[in-house]
Amino acid sequence: MEANKNTYAVSATALLQKLIATPSFSKEEDATASILFDYLMEYGVTPSRHLNNLWATNKHFDPTKPTILLNSHHDTVKPNAGYTLDPYDPIIKEGKLYGLGSNDAGASLVSLLHVFLHYYTQKNLAYNIIFAGTAEEEISGKNGIESLVPHLPAIHCAIIGEPTAMQLAVAERGLMVLDVVVPGIAGHAARGEGQNAIYNALPVIDVFKNFRFSKVSELLGPVSQTVTVIETTNKAHNVVPPDCKLVVDVRVNECYTFDQIIAELHVQINNVAVTLTPRSTRLKSSAIALDHPLVKAGIAIGSKPYGSPTTSDKALVSFPALKMGPGESSRSHSADEFVFVAEIEIGIQKYIELLDQVLHN
Repeated sequence: MEANKNTYAVSATALLQKLIATPSFSKEEDATASILFDYLMEYGVTPSRHLNNLWATNKHFDPTKPTILLNSHHDTVKPNAGYTLDPYDPIIKEGKLYGLGSNDAGASLVSLLHVFLHYYTQKNLAYNIIFAGTAEEEISGKNGIESLVPHLPAIHCAIIGEPTAMQLAVAERGLMVLDVVVPGIAGHAARGEGQNAIYNALPVIDVFKNFRFSKVSELLGPVSQTVTVIETTNKAHNVVPPDCKLVVDVRVNECYTFDQIIAELHVQINNVAVTLTPRSTRLKSSAIALDHPLVKAGIAIGSKPYGSPTTSDKALVSFPALKMGPGESSRSHSADEFVFVAEIEIGIQKYIELLDQVLHN
């Protein structure tokens, strides 16, 4: 696709409007996958598809060269109750394109797709380029990027498109949800029998509230742990509960593994018999080196590195990945979600400025 960057932005905006008008909740992205597939075909690209994920390689793909993945997702959350506009009506008003998924992460998706088309026919690039539009990012589903990567050629690094105002999210906190069970002994409340599991849980809750892990990341700050759910299996008012269950949201910096977090928590709760069970250990913290070519190129065009508190598909890949895209993270999942049309144009321009430094060296 040979065109100026303004033409890219016009085409990208029109494609995004079509995607917004097509519901694509996580695990229900078949229609938007088909839209993206057909769009690439219109430009002479032959894409491939795995489930609701699609990808394509540059025309002069050379297996002897390293490969950069340009990736973003085309699934969305469901619209929240605060919407005053039709979430599927992609109207443009006062320079804003409204609609569900416009900011997260439609703008990144269509920008990266057109950046891929920009380089598609170019010869003698230092890297191959693969574009991938993936599913189930919003739920960290196993049929998203995690299922696609084994079908791709070896990836050396990636740009993951998410709304970062085109700044460089070089690190992400990991997420581990802990199911905690504190035991007690059932008994009759009126007779003071048993051992109240809720009372046993109080010092455990105190650890989660007040304990601070010693290693603090320069990019991601400290590890945080927050008790978000408390319940007992007992529902009778006159029975001392035999167990107390907690759910704890743990956000992990790159200084710790999940196993180290659990081991340290056990040390801190050493006088109470508890079980700490992680629901999943897939969403690990991640970081890309500040001297990586993608990061150095981003800094050279005026973008700044930072640590992101939110998780993305960056957590599910094993290769170095830079999270970067048009839009603002604060708009994600908000009512009347929008992206500025100008942000798409700027995003395409900055992606190309960054990649030109890497691909033409």
